Amino acid sequence: MPGTFGTFPRLELVLLLLLTGVVFWIAHAHAHLFGARLAQRPPDLAVVRRVCREEWTIVRAAVPPAVAVGVGPVPGPDVQGGQWLALSVAVTGQVGWSVAAARQAGAPGRLPVLSALVNLVLGLVILASKLWLTH
Repeated sequence: MPGTFGTFPRLELVLLLLLTGVVFWIAHAHAHLFGARLAQRPPDLAVVRRVCREEWTIVRAAVPPAVAVGVGPVPGPDVQGGQWLALSVAVTGQVGWSVAAARQAGAPGRLPVLSALVNLVLGLVILASKLWLTH
């Protein structure tokens, strides 16, 4: 069934991934700005900019899955294959970023490995959920 972009369902998936990242970024920034700060005092423009900049990693996290779908090895306009590719890239990124963040924070000993395992399990829950919901 053709979508908004006719015979280009990959383009739809790429845009959906990127727009979802932007929406989550706005939601996170809003939660930080108006959840905790509004109770104390309205945030000024400098605070808004800082929070938006700090939360921008959410949008950046949507880019690798979108790029993988757009130029990935899945042949043809197979949306299902693109979805699986995007999920796999996202989970891999999730695990990698958790290790990088733990190391950057100076986490001692095996904590980066534990962080990777927790994020891998969470990613596998997402993948299993997709399998369960689509079959």
